[in-house]
Amino acid sequence: MRTILVAAALAVAGTGCASAARAPSTKLDAHVVPLTIATVTRKHAFTVEVARTEAQQERGLMFRTHLSPDRGMIFPMVPARYASFWMKNTLIPLDIIFVRLDGTIARIAARATPQSLEPIGSGEPVAAVLEIAGGRAAQLGISNDDRVIWAH
Repeated sequence: MRTILVAAALAVAGTGCASAARAPSTKLDAHVVPLTIATVTRKHAFTVEVARTEAQQERGLMFRTHLSPDRGMIFPMVPARYASFWMKNTLIPLDIIFVRLDGTIARIAARATPQSLEPIGSGEPVAAVLEIAGGRAAQLGISNDDRVIWAH
């Protein structure tokens, strides 16, 4: 299960675990939008689900067995804040991209380990967190300070 932990909640392990008893769902009822990551040399287009509600953010991409190379999920952080994710019940490796308020990439946690309970933190306040298929950021040459553009 995906859990977003704000700075004060980092010490609380298992936030939102009660929902783990629900039947696994591979479909999220989230809004889908286009998203672009602009690197120094080119732009990369994705179609992403927007996890707006707390329930959508807790579930994230858990129980999915596949994520297409041009798909992903974005987690808006309103207001911008420190964020921490884990990979419990997430079956596929993901690149977790932390996005600053100005749209630039603050950090990329590459190939996050499926089902790991180890927190993966943003390192600074972020306005959004983007998850794409594990290894995709490296394949496309996406790095810190590249720009994420999406309608929000």
